[in-house]
Amino acid sequence: MTEPILQIRNLVKTYPNGTQALKGVSFDVQKGEFLVIIGLSGSGKSTLLRCINRLHDPTSGEVLFNGRDISQVQGEEVRTIRRKIAMIFQHFNLIPRHTVMSNVLMGRLGFTGTVKSIFGFFSDQDKNSAMKYLELVGIKEKAKMRADNLSGGQQQRVAIARALTQNPEILLADEPVASLDPATCHTVMDYLREVNKELGITIIANLHFLSLVREYATRVIALKGGEIVYQGSPKDIDEAWFERIYGVGTKDIRIN
Repeated sequence: MTEPILQIRNLVKTYPNGTQALKGVSFDVQKGEFLVIIGLSGSGKSTLLRCINRLHDPTSGEVLFNGRDISQVQGEEVRTIRRKIAMIFQHFNLIPRHTVMSNVLMGRLGFTGTVKSIFGFFSDQDKNSAMKYLELVGIKEKAKMRADNLSGGQQQRVAIARALTQNPEILLADEPVASLDPATCHTVMDYLREVNKELGITIIANLHFLSLVREYATRVIALKGGEIVYQGSPKDIDEAWFERIYGVGTKDIRIN
């Protein structure tokens, strides 16, 4: 078996107020997986993703990306890592008054000089790449529209296209459909699955509904109180496991 694209080793994150969000978490991620992290609010899901791409500094432990520990790198090295480990969020983080195309090109800022990016001097290659990814997520025709004229689901698809322009090896999705209605959730998740299968990009996502987890995940990790309590196939999360993870028995609970 090839070396995992990502290896988490005894990862600990303690915030300045003393809250221990992660308590020695360890797991591997194989290239091409669609790994889903589940758990109640406060279980450590978002902290875990933010430690992986260094939005948060881990307190201790290792984050091995392609065999290299990136848990303590600083400065320019962090920016280089974020090009390869892209991230999308629940609230899209778009610039409302900018066009869809302009927002997608923001994903190339790490590759373009500051002055050029300020004046929008992106290369034809960058623009072609942006258009290709807008087409991939089904909104190529919206390229010239302002981002704030799009629906929530369309804005999240813009965010996905923006992340893809970084040419990442891993895409982290922190509760990407939490603010969307059920039908739109499936649309966005379908595009993430296409990114995973067609482009071969490894995806690690936090999700809210067990029904979505069962449909899209190739593997699941459940966190509770900053520790892993389940790791395996989504099909193996039976009623007993569900109660252990969430403390309730309904399979359709929204897991914030």
